[in-house]
Amino acid sequence: MTSAIRHLNCATMSPRLSMGGRFTPARLVAHCLLVEGDQGLTLVDTGFGTADLAEKRMGKAFIRVAGPSLDPAETAVSQVRSAGYDAGDVTDIVLTHLDLDHAGGLGDFPEARVHVFDDELAAATARSTLAEKNRYIPAQWAHGPRWIEHAVAGESWLGFEAVKVLSDDVLLVPLRGHTRGHCGVAVRRPSGGWFLHAGDSYFAHGEKETPPTCPRGLSVFQSVVQMDKAARHANAARVRALHAEHGPDSGTDEVVTVFSAHDAVEFDALADVTD
Repeated sequence: MTSAIRHLNCATMSPRLSMGGRFTPARLVAHCLLVEGDQGLTLVDTGFGTADLAEKRMGKAFIRVAGPSLDPAETAVSQVRSAGYDAGDVTDIVLTHLDLDHAGGLGDFPEARVHVFDDELAAATARSTLAEKNRYIPAQWAHGPRWIEHAVAGESWLGFEAVKVLSDDVLLVPLRGHTRGHCGVAVRRPSGGWFLHAGDSYFAHGEKETPPTCPRGLSVFQSVVQMDKAARHANAARVRALHAEHGPDSGTDEVVTVFSAHDAVEFDALADVTD
């Protein structure tokens, strides 16, 4: 059973995005969760790991475009230790997907079980297109993680397909489009309701509102890196509907606080929230 949830930023990035015809630095984060439960600690996504920073294995092109801070204090393992735990206390890692800015910290927790949607692991292993060769870095899982693959099997969560990962408290919610096996991760809050880590199903907080808004640079980026345009747009619309029907201002009994992996405004609003 979940007893506390911490919000971690495991990689600050400052890409230069086109806004109003000018290129302006934007602040993006790698929003991860540290979930404390009866059986140990669970991470939702990992951001960059210590080896990513030491070896710059994200590649020169990514570093030039994304402008990551490369701050060792932002790694998940550093923040786990700052919270008074050891890396070995992390028993499970649940991934929205295996892009290089989400899976980089896997090697810092070599004993953890790594939960991933089966379609995503297959795509990351095959790397069958040039785009997938660039977005997936096998060195991030060269240590041989204890993969736990999950597939849809008739379960549901608030109208979405879902897969129970850790009892009824942590679920994978397929939100394909950004990658072939991209998922959101729903986490039950000890204080009541849910968090939905929506991963990269959207990038800017305005996209979950009706009507949606997004800085042009981020909108273009999402189109460039998407693997399935129709699925991405359909799932973004479903997340938007979920926010309208179950968001904090909806008045429903089943409140869901939705956030994406990279929006700094959403992260700042939740950074000091510890359920």
